[in-house]
Amino acid sequence: MVFSSAVFLFAFLPIVFGLCLLPVPLKVKNVFLIFASLFFYAYGEPVYVLLMLASSLVNYLFGRLLGMGSIKKLGIDISGIQPQKYTGIEETKTHGRKALVVIAVIINIATLGVFKYTDFILSGINDAFHTQIPLPGISLPIGISFFTFQALSYVVDVYRNPGLEQKSYPAVLLYISMFPQLVAGPIVRYSDIQYQIYNRKMSTDEIVGGIERFCKGLFKKMFIANTVGNIADVTFALDIGGYSSLVAWLGAVCYALQIYFDFSAYSDMALGLGHMFGFTFKENFLHPYSAVSINDFWDKWHISLSGWFKEYVYIPLGGSRKGKFRTELNKLIVFFLTGIWHGANWTFILWGMIHGVANVLEDVLIPVNKLKVKWLGNLYTCLIAVLAFVFFRADTVSYGWQFIKTMFVNWKLDSQSVSILFEQLNIYNVITLVVAIIFSYPVLGKIKDRIVNEKGNEKSLCAGRIVIAAASIVMLVLSMLRLSSAAYNPFIYFRF
Repeated sequence: MVFSSAVFLFAFLPIVFGLCLLPVPLKVKNVFLIFASLFFYAYGEPVYVLLMLASSLVNYLFGRLLGMGSIKKLGIDISGIQPQKYTGIEETKTHGRKALVVIAVIINIATLGVFKYTDFILSGINDAFHTQIPLPGISLPIGISFFTFQALSYVVDVYRNPGLEQKSYPAVLLYISMFPQLVAGPIVRYSDIQYQIYNRKMSTDEIVGGIERFCKGLFKKMFIANTVGNIADVTFALDIGGYSSLVAWLGAVCYALQIYFDFSAYSDMALGLGHMFGFTFKENFLHPYSAVSINDFWDKWHISLSGWFKEYVYIPLGGSRKGKFRTELNKLIVFFLTGIWHGANWTFILWGMIHGVANVLEDVLIPVNKLKVKWLGNLYTCLIAVLAFVFFRADTVSYGWQFIKTMFVNWKLDSQSVSILFEQLNIYNVITLVVAIIFSYPVLGKIKDRIVNEKGNEKSLCAGRIVIAAASIVMLVLSMLRLSSAAYNPFIYFRF
């Protein structure tokens, strides 16, 4: 646990936000944020905060070695080149710089591998060769996948564009450790935030909008994600083969909704906090269950991760530039790595490959994205996503297969299945489930636009904003009441 929700809401956030409202230079505010972020992480990971500091320092040093200053020392003519437009690909393609970026990539991936995959690899070796190598049981630092990818993207961006070199280590540390998105994303590229570090403003509109976004995210987590998550937890704890298909479908749908509302809620809170402190992060979710194909789904789901893999894996592999076969192979590689990124378990790899194969089949056999009947494409996409998430949630591949088998073959309702269904489908849970399904589509945005822009005049605009502000206050109060009575329920992506 990084921070208990109560401590975060009632102590940490008000203090840090208050300090950043003081009329002091931006560099001083950055110092506040750095110390706050380190304290935030160290509160739950006192040892591993040193790992994050080491990671940021190592990648900062690689950035200096790969940056514009080093390019000048190499004697390469950069006259007339504007740094912000400089590609750094052909003009600086020296063996030394290539070696540096390769070493940086190896160090980052090796660090992630040691902490996240050591037991998984050793277990595989033991199973394959009937050995008994002891497993070290290394605990996983919270958010290591996120801050490692951010650090790595900084180095690669500087390699491609030496003009992005940051000479200030505190600036790089702030970029990597910033607490709103430190432990569960979104993954922010340095080039997207570089200017904001020393050139941002905390305007009233940004602060108000950020608070509203934070309140919405907290409400989604406490009232929707947690409720459907409880149903999913009960269902996935069953020996599912002995229950009806209806029970299995209930659990599968609830988990698909849980992981969406849980992770999108955290992203809402992170983006809202970013606005409160003057930063603008890119959107991470755009109602993925409204997608009409798996390709469209990944344009809307965990956008920062899919964008990272596209930019730093898919395109360097050749993207779509080397023929149809290589294009589809590159996609499969990306989805394989996406699965591994989520965790050291074959269930995650299978989840990634289901999406990869579906994506390839869409390109080769099924032009789903060209369907004139959009609801059919949406139905197909949701079905694939729900089935794939069964493996994502299952502890083992065999349990995942059993769960999916039950979803399609055990339609007979027995007494124990009826008992589970009646227990879980009480009035509150049913209403929450219906609301979750409805608002997994872009309904709320349309409602908000109508409230704010009704009749298009200043009076109605002001009234619309008052309604949204009042709704945000209500959501915050209800969430705080729920927090005071609920047990700790961490976000799903904290473990990645």
